[in-house]
Amino acid sequence: MDAKGNVNFDVNTYNTKEMIQWCPGCGNFGILTAIKMALAELKKQPHEVVISSGVGCNSKIPHYVMTYGFEGLHGRPVPVAEGIKLANHKLTVIAEGGDGDGYQEGIQHFIHVMRRNHDITYIVHDNQLYGLTTGQASATTLLGTKTKTTLHGVIETPLNPILLAIDNGATYVARGFAGDIPHLKELIKGAIAHKGFSLVEIFQPCVTFNKLNTYEWFRERVYKLEEAGHDPRDKKAAR
Repeated sequence: MDAKGNVNFDVNTYNTKEMIQWCPGCGNFGILTAIKMALAELKKQPHEVVISSGVGCNSKIPHYVMTYGFEGLHGRPVPVAEGIKLANHKLTVIAEGGDGDGYQEGIQHFIHVMRRNHDITYIVHDNQLYGLTTGQASATTLLGTKTKTTLHGVIETPLNPILLAIDNGATYVARGFAGDIPHLKELIKGAIAHKGFSLVEIFQPCVTFNKLNTYEWFRERVYKLEEAGHDPRDKKAAR
């Protein structure tokens, strides 16, 4: 902020004094940076933004971004975000969740917010397991993966959140990778600017408990749809 009280928007605008408590190398660092970059490029004043979260490693995001924040119950960041937006339409409202928090504990809220199409952004950190509770299987854990709760490997087909969002009428659906911050920043900017519900699903490596879905594993598999010639209006192809 300059002498006249004007905000000079950059990543540091949204820094807090909280000590970050994630494991070194955690994918959440990339997501945090992308969120701050998106807010800065959109020139969002800190007091214009509210971030809600549930329970999980990702739920610390409101502590690390200089905006208003609310850390609530497991699986409940979406209804909190809906309530905030209904109370004050002028606010930019972001809900932060994880695959366990959002696709298991809070799956009902995920489905119904798409029906209502509230103008909020839902950012889901998908590390394919429950990281905070030391590595149990989640709704997106791949078939055959051995975890503390699936000693012989996961036998259930993983949830496809992108398919679920498209089929339920979500009006902005994107998927990014925590290891590609510039691209992820653009997805988040688009989600915030979109008028209506927006989902940003993020592949996020858990370096401590997920030894399969690593940065290297993702880099060998992820690609940009826009470079592959995908038409975002083609729902069939998106599935």
